[in-house]
Amino acid sequence: MSKTLLYGATKIDETNSAYAPAESLAAFQWKNRVFILFADKDNARAARQENQLLADRGALDERDMVVLKVSGDTVRSLFGAAEGLDGQALRRDLEASEPGEFSAFLVGKDGTVKLKVSEPITGGELFAIIDSMPMRAAETLKPDK
Repeated sequence: MSKTLLYGATKIDETNSAYAPAESLAAFQWKNRVFILFADKDNARAARQENQLLADRGALDERDMVVLKVSGDTVRSLFGAAEGLDGQALRRDLEASEPGEFSAFLVGKDGTVKLKVSEPITGGELFAIIDSMPMRAAETLKPDK
């Protein structure tokens, strides 16, 4: 399984597109973390990923998550509010795999890609990655969270 964590760099090279905010997800910046999954042709891995994440809706809500599924050019919200998104723009901004191939991305509240996977990730793994981020650590210290 290919898993690429993109938030671990100590010095950010701002010319690297991996650290540039995804323009197509600007509506979520500073409000939500967005997990986008791009469906494969037979949809088996996408279905497995959906089941993994939606099994713990409370954890998604607690982490201010929105979960989106892109099939072809169609974008559907699986969890959280999202409308008017363009599947082609998401694919382009995230440099996602070709239509019909599975891939998934975690975009942080700052709008940058934090994780890219080519195989489904468990909810526990995803939540552990999010919980290790400085912004999430700060959120857990707030009394209202």
